[in-house]
Amino acid sequence: MAAERLKYITAVVLYGTIGMFLRFTGLPAEVVVLCRGSIGSAVILLALLARGRRPDKKAIRANLKLLLASGVLLGLNWIFLFAAYLVTTVAIASLCNYLAPVLVILAAPLFLREKLDVRKLPLLALALLGIVFVSGLGEGGANVPGILLGLAAALCFVGLVLLNRRMQGIEALDKAVIQLAVSALTVLPYVLIRNLGTPLTITPGGALIVLMLGVVHTGFAYCLYFSGLSRLPVQTVAILGYLEPVVSVFCSAFFLREPLSPLGWLGAGLVIAAALISEILPSPKEKEKEKSLP
Repeated sequence: MAAERLKYITAVVLYGTIGMFLRFTGLPAEVVVLCRGSIGSAVILLALLARGRRPDKKAIRANLKLLLASGVLLGLNWIFLFAAYLVTTVAIASLCNYLAPVLVILAAPLFLREKLDVRKLPLLALALLGIVFVSGLGEGGANVPGILLGLAAALCFVGLVLLNRRMQGIEALDKAVIQLAVSALTVLPYVLIRNLGTPLTITPGGALIVLMLGVVHTGFAYCLYFSGLSRLPVQTVAILGYLEPVVSVFCSAFFLREPLSPLGWLGAGLVIAAALISEILPSPKEKEKEKSLP
């Protein structure tokens, strides 16, 4: 169990450092998204083949529409998030994106027919208050474009989560291969149109970072993430998952030297606390199961 926990923590920490490394690529956000999706998909496919297993074509065909739609949303999530990283601080972009777990609470009754847990509504208000603090709205220093891009990324992630919940009978890594490949294809036309006739300048260091983001932060991290996810208790997964925004805020403040006011630090704490509590708070169904146990 310790080994699986270490794998999961490693993946989450890698995800939290993506925004920091993106700053040093010198490339547009959409180009990095294209490279990350295509390289990551290839790495996971090679990992499956190395284990002597091929993607389950029957399961993929059965979930194809959901896989295609979720892959598009994954690509859009990355575009909005990476663009936010480039126009505002990594902390603000990451925390706006991390409203997604709380927003799922409101979306689930509408799209999954799950009963709304009213106990979690105050957590949504708490998270929104945290975003206001982090964004600087109360201090007259808000970066509105960055905030809107981060929130757009969060909405795309909500859609991704809802579509994944509807898939059945497909292995996680098979799902990841298709979603990553589709995310790259989604971004490709945008990359071609936006950068047509514009020469892209990339340094050897920038190329190395892009390769690292694709191989390490996507392919390798996805394999570690799903390996740990399949064996760790749900509450452990929920708690450890909140290392990602913590790492993002840490990288923003201490490595990129991006300022965050005391009120901003309070807001960061509110967002992370709200999302964390929303995950570990047992649902009414879980409480009923506990009561029924001998």
